[in-house]
Amino acid sequence: MSIFPQGDDLKNAIKWISEEKTADTEIPLNTLINKACLKFDLPPNDSEFLMRFFKDNSTMKQ
Repeated sequence: MSIFPQGDDLKNAIKWISEEKTADTEIPLNTLINKACLKFDLPPNDSEFLMRFFKDNSTMKQ
């Protein structure tokens, strides 16, 4: 069982957020997640997943 999301839209959102965060580190994560949800037409539960995904991954790198 994988914790990685099912569905191309969510995977594409993760990739897009990662690329945007790399290109401009000044953009808040909340802003990027909100933009990704609109861009990829994601439901609220995917927004929550994205927030946990990026927060968890950022703490592991420190």
